[in-house]
Amino acid sequence: MAGLIRSVAAAALLLSMTSFGFAANKVIIILDASGSMWAQIDGKPKLEIARESLRTVLQSVPADDEIGFMAYGHRTKGSCDDIELIVPPQAGSASAISAAADSMKFLGKTPLTAAVKQAAEALKYTEDKATVVLITDGLETCGGDPCALGKELKESGVDFTADVVGFGLTADEGKQIACLAENTGGKYIQASDEKALQEALVETVAAPAPAPAPAPEPAPAPAPKAAELDYNLIPTALLKEGGQAPKSDVYFEIFKDDAKGTGGEHVDYGYNTVKFHLAAGNYIVVATSGAARAEQKVSLTADKATEPALSLNAAEISIHARPAPGADIDRGAQISIAYPGGTSDSNYGEVKYVVPAGETKVTVHLGAGEASETMQLAAGQVVDKDMIVGVGKAKANAFYTQGGEKAGTDVSWKVFKAAKKLDGTRDQVTYAYGPDSQFDLPPGDYVMGVELQAVSTEQPFSVTVGQMTDVNVTLNAGVLAVDAPGADGFKIFEAKKNIQGERKQVTYAYGEKMQTTLAAGDYVLVTNFTTDKADKETPFTIKAGERNELTVQ
Repeated sequence: MAGLIRSVAAAALLLSMTSFGFAANKVIIILDASGSMWAQIDGKPKLEIARESLRTVLQSVPADDEIGFMAYGHRTKGSCDDIELIVPPQAGSASAISAAADSMKFLGKTPLTAAVKQAAEALKYTEDKATVVLITDGLETCGGDPCALGKELKESGVDFTADVVGFGLTADEGKQIACLAENTGGKYIQASDEKALQEALVETVAAPAPAPAPAPEPAPAPAPKAAELDYNLIPTALLKEGGQAPKSDVYFEIFKDDAKGTGGEHVDYGYNTVKFHLAAGNYIVVATSGAARAEQKVSLTADKATEPALSLNAAEISIHARPAPGADIDRGAQISIAYPGGTSDSNYGEVKYVVPAGETKVTVHLGAGEASETMQLAAGQVVDKDMIVGVGKAKANAFYTQGGEKAGTDVSWKVFKAAKKLDGTRDQVTYAYGPDSQFDLPPGDYVMGVELQAVSTEQPFSVTVGQMTDVNVTLNAGVLAVDAPGADGFKIFEAKKNIQGERKQVTYAYGEKMQTTLAAGDYVLVTNFTTDKADKETPFTIKAGERNELTVQ
């Protein structure tokens, strides 16, 4: 549910920021209600972030704006057809959207392409101007092509625009769905954390709609009879009997009691502070928070409110991953929580999680570093802990000459332990590609191996906990570019022959052109031709930091 709130909030934000105001257009907001919305950002569930954001935004939406609300993945697990237009575009729909948010599950797949298509059709996009706002925390999982759909809708629509909010997506993931917006002339906005979403929402609510004229005061309603209670079931969940409630999300489900010791028909559900109005009868209330679960049987009447307190028999832990003592939380650190009966691995930076009482092991991975701790947790216990991984950072760059031009994206890195094994080799620790590559490493001595096309070299370095080490490697190399019309390929050899009269081959390539990086020195280029033309040898020299261009006829 909280996911919905975040999404609609972000959507409302988009509507303000991207110059397609609600007042002038009909808009359908599409919410990704897949199961991944239970994941956390900065220790807080996406659902919670969304819920708080939406509550704020809906208050500032003018009453005559025509907003619709669609969701997918909210009714059935594993279904690509679970798409529903819950609130058709209409004025004054804010309360209806809020109500939908309060009763929504998050459990299915991500058929975002089909959902956008259905929303466009509901808006009659081939006849009228139409806008769709998609809020998703995941990529297409049902085989759709969002890029192709964007082009199709733009070409066949009167004035169709799709705007996309990527909530918690990486930059690479965002690129895979940004095309949906770009191909319709819309915008892609990435909201990577709560702060980013809230900052965008500030712009949306900066100019609130004028207050409506006061409505005539209604005639006093008759006092309710005892049998007309608005709510007759108000459940709560506690970490232990008589203890405190968890600060994490709690999900309540209500089932009919079939009197056979198993849950019967699913009746209703809700999150956190929730109230139910149910027909008199026997029910089973189930509360779930994190990895903990509790259930309790209740008997309801129409004239009396029942307030069961379910004991989760659990503890709540808050973990903050830090690379070094006193350092900021590192959002790239993965936190794994192994609790009685399962494991939670999709936590990064910091996490608040409810676990069953018993032995819980928390492990934090940051780069090549790892820290773990096993805790015996009692029911009702609340733990707030910094996990110090104990790593430093190394940033690697390669230069053609000392202090010269930096090598580009083709550079690759391998980090090895400095100590050699008995066979003379070293253990590889990690790897990366490109300039300014960074590595989180435990303290110690290492060797940085670097390769750039035909050049490779190594450089030793050391890492200290909590400190950044710049590893700047001088390649002592230059660039060779060859143009040989009619050539089939090339081979490059060192100019100097060994005692057997043979030259060492350095690299090769196919075609009429080649470009490569070579260590400074003397070489021989052998050009192979596709015709009867004989191979041609061309001696050349590479100077560090310089480019050598050869034309072979």
